[in-house]
Amino acid sequence: MDVVYFAWVRERIGVPREQVDTSAATVADLVSELAAREERYAAAFADLSALRVALDQELSDFDAGLAGVREVAFFPPMTGG
Repeated sequence: MDVVYFAWVRERIGVPREQVDTSAATVADLVSELAAREERYAAAFADLSALRVALDQELSDFDAGLAGVREVAFFPPMTGG
């Protein structure tokens, strides 16, 4: 699946997107796999309350399943102005 990173998440990880082979059942499982890769991923996912996730461009929760999902995007909460 494609994993896309926006804003400071992208800056901490160092890439805007990547193709990830995973056996993760949920977004939380995927986050655990990614955080275990390297320190830069661990830093990006250290505080999940500071992150939002979208599955196939639909806002979702970290306990959401990944079956059939093609794209997971991580980004900080948006603010309006």
